[in-house]
Amino acid sequence: MLRRLYDWVMGLAAHRNATGVLAAVAFVESSVFPIPPDAMLIPMALANRNKAWFYATVATIASVIGGLLGYVIGYFLYDTVGQAIISFYGLAEKFASFSARYNEHGLAIVFFAGLTPFPYKVITIASGVTKMALPIFVAASIVSRGMRFFLVCGLLYWFGPPIKDFIEKYLGWLTLAFGILLVGGFVAIRYVF
Repeated sequence: MLRRLYDWVMGLAAHRNATGVLAAVAFVESSVFPIPPDAMLIPMALANRNKAWFYATVATIASVIGGLLGYVIGYFLYDTVGQAIISFYGLAEKFASFSARYNEHGLAIVFFAGLTPFPYKVITIASGVTKMALPIFVAASIVSRGMRFFLVCGLLYWFGPPIKDFIEKYLGWLTLAFGILLVGGFVAIRYVF
């Protein structure tokens, strides 16, 4: 079943509308959607290595614009939409104390969250709630999200066929590792903050 899903995603990655889907996933992941854009970015870069840098650019731009939506949700809509998203991640009780400390280290927090599997939408909303300086938020988002997506695409560009063979050979283990990282991000949110 996992092999069929992999083959389906690889086929979708080569579809003519894949770039639009990547942009949409990167956009909504930065404000509300739980699945990272890497789920589209990786197979797209594997399917067409010559466009890897273009895909990284699309993911970065869409992710930063989506992060601005998260910022707006936190800034203007925290009492309605933002609070529901924060509650979904189990942070409602700890969010007040987190917000108080947030702007002291906001630049580093946004940068760290942009690079890691940590749910970025929590940070974008927190940045709006705490009214972090917008230029700092945007700059940290551009640099961290760009580094993340360009690093992934760079590795796939330079090591494409061997990486593809490695992924296909160890698909089950890699899926398990990705799942552990994703769940670990949610656990970290719950217990670190």
